[in-house]
Amino acid sequence: MIIEHPLLGPRDAQEFTCLGDASLINRPDWQEDDAVNRFYEYLYLRDNPAGEHRELWYHEQGDRSWLVVTRNTVTHEILRVELAIDVARTARSKDRT
Repeated sequence: MIIEHPLLGPRDAQEFTCLGDASLINRPDWQEDDAVNRFYEYLYLRDNPAGEHRELWYHEQGDRSWLVVTRNTVTHEILRVELAIDVARTARSKDRT
């Protein structure tokens, strides 16, 4: 599988480590009243969809960047690749509005 890295171009998937659901970017605030429940859900409750899914990938054997890869889990077709920092910034700016 080839991943189209936003900065480095096409890279073999063997250079990366897949770390699962990209919702891990949205870490709960430990100071909230329901922090224990939110961290439980954050750490242990995950979807395992068949079809389009956003995942966190770490470029371990390259520039050590974090990517959000949107791919079809049935066909393994990669639909979109984004830098995780850009995804996190966009999510934060939406939360502020």
